[in-house]
Amino acid sequence: MTLIDRYILREWLSALALVLGATVGMLLMQSMYDDLDDLLYVGAGVVDIVFYYAVKLPSFLSIVLTLALLLSLLFTLGRLHRNLEIAAMRAAGLSLWRITRVIWVSGVLLCGLTWYLNGTVIPWSVETSREILQDLRIKGQGKIERADQVESVNSVAFDNRQERRMWFMNRYSRYTSRGYGVTVTELDAQRREKTRLQAREAWYDDALGGWQFRDGRETWIDPETGEVQRTLPFEEHFVGHYHEDPKLILVFDQRPQDLSFFELERVITYHQAEDDPKLKRYAVRYYSLLAETLGALIIISLAIPFAVSGVRVNPAVGVSKSIGLFLLYFVFFKASTALGARGTLDPMWAALVPNLTMLLLGVGFMSRVR
Repeated sequence: MTLIDRYILREWLSALALVLGATVGMLLMQSMYDDLDDLLYVGAGVVDIVFYYAVKLPSFLSIVLTLALLLSLLFTLGRLHRNLEIAAMRAAGLSLWRITRVIWVSGVLLCGLTWYLNGTVIPWSVETSREILQDLRIKGQGKIERADQVESVNSVAFDNRQERRMWFMNRYSRYTSRGYGVTVTELDAQRREKTRLQAREAWYDDALGGWQFRDGRETWIDPETGEVQRTLPFEEHFVGHYHEDPKLILVFDQRPQDLSFFELERVITYHQAEDDPKLKRYAVRYYSLLAETLGALIIISLAIPFAVSGVRVNPAVGVSKSIGLFLLYFVFFKASTALGARGTLDPMWAALVPNLTMLLLGVGFMSRVR
């Protein structure tokens, strides 16, 4: 690494650290404004609150990293351009690509970091902070409510097309890890009803790898005629070939944007062979998180040309152009992902095309800078 590389890297990283600290601090204050009353309401102590926010802190990186990268690059390169330092370097025979080489190399490393953050740290932060808050709520509600009413989800439905099985629960309690008013319907290849299992309550037995049903009946139906062939009541009934665990069933009851990367990956993997319209929204969200790994290179390719053109006269020029392009990108991305969710575009391409287009556009701007 040359002296110029070290100088530019030091100036840029100083600005990046400052912007990151400021934006993360603002988001932390906003989160405290939103969640602190809930934490105090469920009886969380000082240690619980500090631990909750310490765990939640990394999840802010997915929101602020792109913005911090853009602002720090515009500030650093714009200042170097206004002070004629970049002009001096170019007069010495260095191209813009060479001057910003250390930034491009750092951008590739940031792509790897983004992949790691999206795949491990941020999902862990989102899931763990959610579980902490959920556990605190469960403890608080468990003191004043019936166990089966605590942290319950109403009207849970899950269509397992792979194994031709449909689930419905009137209510599922995360506190007791049991479903209440459970109906499981098995279908034939034409999706006609073959059997119907109804129970007052049911729970997944991790040790046995199946579902235990209590106080219900199982009904066999002729798929051709729809007539009931026989009904068998039971007090306890274990079904070992029902492998849908509650986490998977409840995942489909949540919006794609509320799921972590790992949860989305499980949904995509479990249903990859299906032509399920509901799945497309989850697939678009999943591939969007993957496409975000290109974000650092996109920011760099757009920030550099705008930071070194016209900024000497008016620093707002480069910023306004960058913001305009990102508004255009935002509209493009939203339109593309909407088409992917409707099935008009393949979910993978719906997420990738806006990012690849913006990256190529940025490289084109870089090539035109003289």
